[in-house]
Amino acid sequence: MSVDTVSLTGWGRTAPTTAVRFRPATYEEAVVAVRGRGPRGVVARGLGRAHGDAAQNAGGSVVDMTALDRIRSLDPATGTVVCDAGVSLHRLIETALPLGWFLPVTPATRRITVGGAIGSDVHGRNHRTAGSFSRHVRALELLTADGEVRTVLPGTDLFDATAGGLGLTGVILSATLALRPVGTSLMRVDTVRAADLDEAMARLVTSGDAAPYATARIDLLARGRATGRAVVTRGEHAPLDALPARARRTPLDLRTGLRPAAHALVPEGLGRTAGTLLNGLRHRAALPSRTGDLRSVSAFLHPLDALPDWRRLHGAGGFVQYQFALGYGHEETLHRVVRRLVRRRCPAFHGTLERLGDAGPGWLSFPAPGWTLSFGLPAGLPGLGRLLDDLDDEVAAAGGRVFLARDARLRPELTEAMYPRLPEFRALRRELDPSGAFTSDLSRRLAL
Repeated sequence: MSVDTVSLTGWGRTAPTTAVRFRPATYEEAVVAVRGRGPRGVVARGLGRAHGDAAQNAGGSVVDMTALDRIRSLDPATGTVVCDAGVSLHRLIETALPLGWFLPVTPATRRITVGGAIGSDVHGRNHRTAGSFSRHVRALELLTADGEVRTVLPGTDLFDATAGGLGLTGVILSATLALRPVGTSLMRVDTVRAADLDEAMARLVTSGDAAPYATARIDLLARGRATGRAVVTRGEHAPLDALPARARRTPLDLRTGLRPAAHALVPEGLGRTAGTLLNGLRHRAALPSRTGDLRSVSAFLHPLDALPDWRRLHGAGGFVQYQFALGYGHEETLHRVVRRLVRRRCPAFHGTLERLGDAGPGWLSFPAPGWTLSFGLPAGLPGLGRLLDDLDDEVAAAGGRVFLARDARLRPELTEAMYPRLPEFRALRRELDPSGAFTSDLSRRLAL
């Protein structure tokens, strides 16, 4: 097992801290790492895609799980896979898709680990029909503070605290997942332009369940009557008869012959003016309505993964990713947030609006029925802290919440209002981990 001292940040490149990093190659070494933690505790870390400080531990230890990356078994008849927590979603897709299976839930990047997907209880464009990632976990092995490895099953308090629990109940060592069957490696996609936020929301509602995947790419720099204009995409896994004849011979081949997503050089710091022009070009480039396009799963579900380091768009100072959810009936709050960003002329990029379905069992899981809006802002934006504090107050007053796995600066007094099961989570942690072995910069900041 390698051990070193490193400076770490989240994907947003903000608030660097230093920690001792253990990189175990076996479960036994992971136990040694947890038992050998210092007084500042320990937290697991995967591929570093948590935007904020959930996988940092200033002055303490982190367990880098990326060497625990074995796919132990994949049953081609049932689609059940057993794998180490350090396996990336990218590798799972590459392994399972040629066999006719796909992840039932994937977020906007496939460059995260299975353990990270459970600990953050990630969701995707199909949340309203498929739920979040942990709904499809059939069992997991959890290394707890006493050095024991427990098999944790859905329906138990420990499972519900671990799903979305941000690594604070222990180190996830492995998971058993249920995949979904697919007939091809392609997506069939419909695209339509929306003139403003109301139309974007209406088109997401009318999509219903006909196409399980749906998202609206919101232009948060457009003003006036175009405020909240969007490009709405809906998709489904393409059936065999939708493929061109040449592709039907190898329908599950990841190399379909379709044009791959372009790998572009990413400029350092895309300013407001350039961002406005780019958003305008993207909106006009989308046809008013287009149906039946065929795209690879990665081009449709993970478009930013095609860029070498898209974080550079926000500049060298890093960025803050802000994502919140609001229940149905609070659409006016969503409008106010968008108008506030537009009025401030904030260089908000990667704005996405989606509908969420039923909440999962995780006590700290983010998704709940309603709407979710996500966008990134440069960390050096003047007045950023005050702006986001004001947005937090708007969201909390409407009964909404922010996504903790992406958070870097939420005020602790709002956390319990946003996550009403937090007292239960704290109580279970005190019982399971009375010495506070598992901790992180985020857990200290928010008193989780």
